[in-house]
Amino acid sequence: MEKVHAKESSPPDGGYGWVVVVSAFMVMGLTAAVLKTFGLFFVEIQEHFDELASTISWITSVTIATFHLGAPVASALCVKYSHRAVLVTGGLLAFSGMNTSSDSNWHYLYWCFSGLGISFSWTPAISIVSHYFSKKRALANAIASAGECAFAFTFGPFFQWLIGQYGWKGALLIIGGIQLNICVCGVLMRPLKSNCCLEAKKSSTTHKTFNWMLVRRPEFVLYAMFGILAAMSFFVPPLFLVPLSYSLGIDESWTASLLSILAMVDFAGRLLCGWYANLHVTKTIHLLTMTITLISTSLMLLPLANNYLSLAIFTGFYGFFFGTTVAVHITVLADVVGMSDFDSALGLFMLIRSTGGFLGPPLAGLIVDMAGDYKAGFYMAGATLVLAAVFLVILDQFQQRSERGSQTNTKPEKSTLPYPSLHFLKLQNRSYQEHDVVV
Repeated sequence: MEKVHAKESSPPDGGYGWVVVVSAFMVMGLTAAVLKTFGLFFVEIQEHFDELASTISWITSVTIATFHLGAPVASALCVKYSHRAVLVTGGLLAFSGMNTSSDSNWHYLYWCFSGLGISFSWTPAISIVSHYFSKKRALANAIASAGECAFAFTFGPFFQWLIGQYGWKGALLIIGGIQLNICVCGVLMRPLKSNCCLEAKKSSTTHKTFNWMLVRRPEFVLYAMFGILAAMSFFVPPLFLVPLSYSLGIDESWTASLLSILAMVDFAGRLLCGWYANLHVTKTIHLLTMTITLISTSLMLLPLANNYLSLAIFTGFYGFFFGTTVAVHITVLADVVGMSDFDSALGLFMLIRSTGGFLGPPLAGLIVDMAGDYKAGFYMAGATLVLAAVFLVILDQFQQRSERGSQTNTKPEKSTLPYPSLHFLKLQNRSYQEHDVVV
């Protein structure tokens, strides 16, 4: 079993792994970026079904919920079958969801807007990258996650053009067809083959398709608490950035450019942080703590903006540090639980984190209503991230204490003889003397 563990802990760190990274880059763009740009369809769908904005807004909320709730199922299926099989299934579900959404009433939109397809695509894509890389894991994850930014930057104007040419229903049909490329990416996700690993699966270690006992590990619980608090704040800034700019009297055309700035600096932050983490100069958990602290600082400063230039600068800072956080937070999860439990941990982490995504926007909206100012939402998000950073610090201290304890337990036991080396020399000398007598 120890031999198997050594084999599993030594992934290729290159070679075909880069094909997997490019495929994951495409999957991120075809899932998360599509979800990010759904706002372009909001008014069109609202007018078509003649529903309240609050009713239509549940489409995005339920899609995000389905995305998170489906992650543990996707992780379990990855362990039982393969990442490739789950990814291809995810592509088919995403295509079906888009087609169903374009030809149904709004009740079905709640459940069919590709949430499960996104979950079954995103989860195995980000998971298999971590299996293919160890030393370069942070860089590989950063490149893969950057697909979300790259595609979001181009999907905005493209989707707007599709709506103008074919209407929102026709646009969803075309987008569903484009998402079929997820299946192609899934086929390229070649499983890591190892005889040792196959023998291990037949043994007692992998008969469980999902390890729920992770919730009993303190280090995972601490990281899950960080995930909840981070999700509470991450969904808030994009929600209130445009309304804040309008309240400052900024023209709509300039406001749209803020979203482009956000996407570009997010992309740069992911790649730069992934490259830096690959140098192994700083522990990934220390790097994540630093980026979370910088995000909270930028969110606290953003409400101080009083014109377009200052708002663009603070938005740029927020987007850049958000990108650096996304680049390393999955890598930290792998470091916390180890690769043997990573698939289960990723699904469980996403499931637990969903509570933060649900609570954050409504809580921020309540605070904004009470304060009568959109700036209050940014203060709330910044304060929540400060608390998230505290959990990272506690986790780091816990890990350091555990490492010191394991080092102490692995020290060799001291011999009961006061002078073992002298005793050995005496025995050796006696044997020589006996040998001389015999001769």
